[in-house]
Amino acid sequence: MPFAICALIFFFSLTADMPNPGMSAPPLRAPQAQQDGRPVPVQRPKPPVAEPTAPAPGSAENDETPLPGDWAPELLDGMLSSPNSDSRDALLDAAFAAGPAVVPQLEAALKDDRTAEFAAQSLASIGGPKALAILSKLVSDPRDLDLRRFYYGALGEFQGPEAAKVLFYALGRADAEPDRTVTEAAIIALTVRSEASLLPELRQMKSKIKDVVLRDDLDNAVDVIEARARYLASQQGKNAGGSLEQAVRSYFMPALEPPRSASGPSKEDVSKPRSESVASPGPVTSPGSVPAKDRTSDGTVSAQHAGLETRSAPANSSVPGRRPLPAAHSGQANHSAPARPSAPADPPVKVEIRNCTFSPDRSRVLARVTFEDPFAIAYYDIVLQKRAGDWTVASVWLGSETEKPGAHTKEPARSPGE
Repeated sequence: MPFAICALIFFFSLTADMPNPGMSAPPLRAPQAQQDGRPVPVQRPKPPVAEPTAPAPGSAENDETPLPGDWAPELLDGMLSSPNSDSRDALLDAAFAAGPAVVPQLEAALKDDRTAEFAAQSLASIGGPKALAILSKLVSDPRDLDLRRFYYGALGEFQGPEAAKVLFYALGRADAEPDRTVTEAAIIALTVRSEASLLPELRQMKSKIKDVVLRDDLDNAVDVIEARARYLASQQGKNAGGSLEQAVRSYFMPALEPPRSASGPSKEDVSKPRSESVASPGPVTSPGSVPAKDRTSDGTVSAQHAGLETRSAPANSSVPGRRPLPAAHSGQANHSAPARPSAPADPPVKVEIRNCTFSPDRSRVLARVTFEDPFAIAYYDIVLQKRAGDWTVASVWLGSETEKPGAHTKEPARSPGE
């Protein structure tokens, strides 16, 4: 019986699925897109995409990951410490060419002992009120770096009594100053001003200072200022132009002009006001007149670089026993030397501007200058500022001094008054 029931159920299910011959099957409908005549989009599978991987720390692709170590000061310190002096000179030129825009970065570099001296010298060369305000804080700097010398050296271009007061304050504590180059920077700055009104106080300072080297430097400074006043009072000084070359030449004028008479300059000469077209001090070096045949049509001295490469010390750096003022001062008799046969002689003094770097607005220039006499070659960094269309010396920074091989370096004895 159960088997019969199952067979009936199977039979009825088959007949339900079969089409009825009396009924027509419903028509198949095409998709709506085909009815409208539109193409049916074909769904294609997307290719697999690889998951991006994060760059490794310190790699070039990860810009936000800092490089290991304090690499920027280390790099700068490595270039400044290079035995090749061109490396340091190039960095100073680059900072000077960038100008006031890099003053904030240089102020930050003062905090690192490795870059502090470079930053201070760059600020002193760039100049301006902001740089000077930063340098003024170095007077009380607690570190044993003696960076205040760059503040004193930068004051030479300021003609007001406040700057002179600061410089004389530095001279007043000369014997207590552990680094002689700090006092010497102040002396050079006073000779950059080259004002005859400074002479009485300079002589008074000389009587108070016990350091014999600094006393000798003050002697030189007095002679330089007197020679400058005499030159500026002369017709040649009054007619001097304000070119860059003339300003550098005017700096070295006490060594280029004929030796002074034993009586020295007259009171009238040193009391006359100085010309504004040439505001440069004289250096303290071996004097010597330049023969007329060795002068060009505009009165400049022919210059020739000696080709020596020795320049180991940075400008006005703390080198024990090194003096920023050359030994022989202006107007002094020449070094003793054996007589030579009569023949065309080389100029006793040669000055050459080796390189010039201008500030962004070209109103300031850093000049690399060599001064050569028969006995040595001295290297100078001279900063000049354009005022009223004329170039004037703003500050002077002495580099190294190279003695010529076989030169007679014995200096003549000085009288007690010198």
